[in-house]
Amino acid sequence: MNFEELYQIKDEIEQINKTYDIFDEEHRLSSKAARVEFLTTVKYIEKYLEPGMKILDIGAGAGEYSLYFAEKGYEVSALELADNNIAAFMRRIRPDHKIELIQGNAVDLSHFEDNSFDIILMFGPLYHLHSEEDRQKAISEAKRVAKKDAVLFFAFIGNDMIFITELNYDSDYIKNGDFDRKTFKMDDFPFVFHTVDGCRKILENGGIKILHEVASDGVSELMAEKINNLDDEDYETYLRYHYYCCEKPEMLGRSNHLLFVGRM
Repeated sequence: MNFEELYQIKDEIEQINKTYDIFDEEHRLSSKAARVEFLTTVKYIEKYLEPGMKILDIGAGAGEYSLYFAEKGYEVSALELADNNIAAFMRRIRPDHKIELIQGNAVDLSHFEDNSFDIILMFGPLYHLHSEEDRQKAISEAKRVAKKDAVLFFAFIGNDMIFITELNYDSDYIKNGDFDRKTFKMDDFPFVFHTVDGCRKILENGGIKILHEVASDGVSELMAEKINNLDDEDYETYLRYHYYCCEKPEMLGRSNHLLFVGRM
């Protein structure tokens, strides 16, 4: 599978599935630079996580977050669409993990009962859902299965930083890149990209009261070589710097990944 073949797939569900024949989600968060996104996200989840809480991980990928919290003894239900991610996730589950893994679609959580979960993670679906109708259906389903006081976590890919990131990889990107030359809206392939204001609008339309807006990886992909070469002490200092500025409004548009935390 390559990008040209992927583009020819018109069925949205099949295209999402095959996207992860190209992208290795199992190892995406393995380097120090990539780990910034994971550690930042975990930090915010743990602000609200209490013993005994039940977690639903919608669009769980290869299970990075589900497995992390299962290791800490939490009961986790996980839903994932892509075959490759399901296979990678299943290889990593141990018998002592309290994980229920279901293959399915974020717009249909009918496997799960109403008012069941304290923490809802939706870190993959909003990378892929093109229509506002589908995005709102996914948010509505997440709210349905959430308990009254649940905290919901949503991840987006930020439109504006992707331009800089792509230019960093390809010096001819301004000439050849897939973006609108007037609005700088990125072409929504193979992922869907959102501005910060666009993220807010999606969640507000879905009845989510936003508690935090977070530049979850900031400039870490652009700085990957330098960050990966830091020793452990300096890496911890870099993380503290990142945590210090990741909620500053001026940083939000300069992050490849955005984390929004909210309640109903």
